[in-house]
Amino acid sequence: MTESSVESGDGRDPESVSRFVERFAAQLVEAGVPRMPARVFAALLSSDTGTLTSAELGELLRISPAAVSGAVRYLSQVHLVSREREPGSRRERYRVHSDQWYEALTSREAIIKRWEDALREGIVSLGPDTPAGRRLADTLEFFEFIEQDVAGVMERWRRHRAQAPDRG
Repeated sequence: MTESSVESGDGRDPESVSRFVERFAAQLVEAGVPRMPARVFAALLSSDTGTLTSAELGELLRISPAAVSGAVRYLSQVHLVSREREPGSRRERYRVHSDQWYEALTSREAIIKRWEDALREGIVSLGPDTPAGRRLADTLEFFEFIEQDVAGVMERWRRHRAQAPDRG
């Protein structure tokens, strides 16, 4: 029994679920996520188990195994999903975790640090008093500000989650 058939059997309207998946995916696309990874992520997020196989994703989204594979590869690289082997099987399940946003933002911190290093080098190369150097310095200042703010937000989130009742 597939996730889609399980969900349609629990009182949910499959068309309503499908509309949600497509609407949420469209919002992700507007934010810069490629279309197919956005659809796969939305489908995983909307499944009760948070896990689906390639075949289940293909059936649910009416996409090819190759499209699922490419989407999962992208989502894995940005730390939004993980792959798991089904015990005793060669099949993989793809999982979205409740802390996926935390993981995605945390991985972005390392990227931002690399950008900051490159910007510092660029400021030295271009000269801090040139228009380009000042533009890079402004960009560096922005990233440093964001990095501090994200670190504070993540710490507050960890405290909030530690105090929140278990959501099951």
